[in-house]
Order: sequence, then C-alpha cells, then structure tokens
Amino acid sequence: MDIPIQRSRLARYRGWIVAAALVGVSLALTTVALGSLSVEPPAVAQAGLWIGAVERGEMLLAVQGNGRLVPEHIQWITALSAARVEKIHVRPGAAVEADTVVLELGNPDLELQALEGERQVVAARAALAELRATLRNERLTQKSTVATLKIDHASARRRADANAQLGGGGYLSDDDQRTARAQLEALEVRVGIEGERLAALEENLQRRLSAQEAQIASLETIARTRRAQVEALKVRAGVAGVLQELPLEPGQWVNPGGLLAKVARPDRLKARLQIPETLAKDVALGQPARIDTRNGVVDGVVERIDPAASGGTVTVDVALTGALPKGARPDLHVVGTVELDRLPDVLHVRRPAYAQPDATLGVFRVDADERYATRVNVEFGRASATTIEVLAGLAEGDRVVLSDMSTHDARDRLKLE
Repeated sequence: MDIPIQRSRLARYRGWIVAAALVGVSLALTTVALGSLSVEPPAVAQAGLWIGAVERGEMLLAVQGNGRLVPEHIQWITALSAARVEKIHVRPGAAVEADTVVLELGNPDLELQALEGERQVVAARAALAELRATLRNERLTQKSTVATLKIDHASARRRADANAQLGGGGYLSDDDQRTARAQLEALEVRVGIEGERLAALEENLQRRLSAQEAQIASLETIARTRRAQVEALKVRAGVAGVLQELPLEPGQWVNPGGLLAKVARPDRLKARLQIPETLAKDVALGQPARIDTRNGVVDGVVERIDPAASGGTVTVDVALTGALPKGARPDLHVVGTVELDRLPDVLHVRRPAYAQPDATLGVFRVDADERYATRVNVEFGRASATTIEVLAGLAEGDRVVLSDMSTHDARDRLKLE
C-alpha cells in the first residue's frame, strides 16, 4: 500500500520543479534581453540650441564692454551766488547759442550790493578830487614860502655884500658886517630846510594820491564784480550746443556753486565703456575699437584708460573716428569692442557658455548624422570677447553646442530633435 502513495507525490513534485525551471529560464532570458538593449539618451530641441563650427584662420582678440555715449565737452553752468529762479526760457533738448539766455534768477540783495559798490566808487572819486585840491593848495603854500625865503635870501646877500664893502672902506663896523653875514647864513639854512620840506611834501602828496587811486581801483573792481553777479542772474549758455539738463523750476532757490544747466554739442560724442577689470589688463591707448549703437557701428580708438577700477570694471574712453549713425545722442547705451591683437592661422570657435581661457571644458560635439551630440573635453587657449582658441579636443569643421548645457552635466550624450 505504501508504493503507490510515494509515486503520486513524486509525480506532483516533478511538475513543480519543471514549472520553477521554466520560470527561471524565462527570467534569465528576459534579463539577457534587457541587458542587450541600450538606454536612449534624453532628447533636446535642436532649434533651441546655439551651435557653432570650429574654424581655422585669423582670430581677433578683443574685449567687450557696455557703456554709453557722452559729449566730448560739457559746459556746466553753475550759480555764482544764491538766488531764486524767476523764469526759465528754454528746456532740455533745445538748441542754444553762446549768448542764449537759459533762465533768469533774482536776488534783491545783489542789486543793493551793486548799487552800494557804485556809490562807494563815486564817493571815493569825489574824495580824490578833494584831496587833489587840498594837496595842490598845500604845495602852492609851501612853494610860496620857499619863494619868499629865496627873495629874503637874495636881499640878505646883497646887504651882506654891501656891508662888506662899507666895512672894507672903514664906513661900517665889524659887528654890523657879522650881523649881516649871520642873517644871510640863517636864510640860507631856512631856504634849504623849506626846499627839503617842499620835496618831502611833493613825495607825500604823490603817495597819498596813489593810495586814494588804489582804493578807487579796488572799489571799482568790487563794484564790477557785484554788477557782474547781477548780470549773471541772466544765465546764458556760454557755448553753442544742445541743452542737456536743467533740473530747476520757477521759484526754486539755488545756492552758490549749485548746478543750473548743462550744455553739450551732440555732434561731438565719445564712447565711455565699462570693461571688466579681469579683461582690461591688455587694453592700451591707441587700440582700435568698434562701437555698436544698435542703429549702426562706428569706428573709434582708445584715448583714455581710468587708472583705477571701480565696481569690478575699468572705465575706457573711446574717441569716435567715424561718422555717427542716426539716432546717436548723449547717454545712449552702446556696446564697445576693443581690438587687442590678431592671431593668424589658429583653430577657433565661437565662445561656448562658461568657457574660460587656458582651461579645459566639456562641450557637446554634434555627431556626423546630426542626430546626437556627444560630450568631449576640449582644451581652450586664448580667448576673445566672442571667440576662443581651440588647442585640443576638436578638429576643423566640428560643430559644437555653444549654449548653456549645465542642466545636462550628468549626461555624456544627447539626442537632437
């Protein structure tokens, strides 16, 4: 009875074993099949990519910076004294001549000061005339005194000579002769003293006149200055050009030195660029440049480089040598490219995103069938504003993705759609 039961169990276990074997073989075959299949890379839209070709030939080394157009010469008009804005004749954008009255200011105190200065000049001139009259009388009086003494001296000399002759004939005593001689000598001394006094008076009179005349000249200068301040209340452009700025309104008060207006010539402009300080080290005076105003491109040359950096940039002024395109005006935003050098016969490509000079970067190279792009490591050399030298990793004619592909850093291959 035991034999039939064992056989039935064997038969049943055999079926399970066969089923398990079949499942294992099926799983193994499925694993092999899946392993033999390649994973499809992620797809990107080719229309949204910036693709450039590797070229061989001359490469332009240049740096680029944003900036704006500024006038070569700006006439800053400032207030000479405190005043109130009375009237504005022209507004920014208007063409002006050198004598065009831009605005009028008012300050009654200046008018009073100018009148007081003129009154002081008139008073000083009257004092000078009175001084001249007084000094002339003093000089005439002294001259009269000297002349009288000279007459007395001549009379004393004649009397002394006569006494000497009479004394020699025995008709006059020695005492009378000595008296006459003493009177003559006394008059000679007085004539000399009064003559010196007259000369000193002449010199003193001249000094007093010169001092008064100098005072008048000083008062006239003060009066002219005050009158000029009054005249300056009619603010004129000073140069021919276009009024660029006038930050005032009627009734506003301005202090001395405050900005009233700014005038510039719109046909004499230059470009003021902000070059990144890391790129400005090779910029030099006289280098050619091209300024893009978005309405045209104009040639120029570097004429000034700021000796100090500010905010991570260096200011570079470019004198424009070509004709200004239409629409060029002060404060217009521009993009400038300064040419540093030209490299003959080098392998180069448009500068990919994040590509740095003398560095290695992984970029996607488009395959020959243009269906896929494969990452390759490229060694770059010298760089320009828009191009960079290729030292290794690419060949002439290769097409590479220049766009920012940082979102695919973990991928080595992409499908182009």
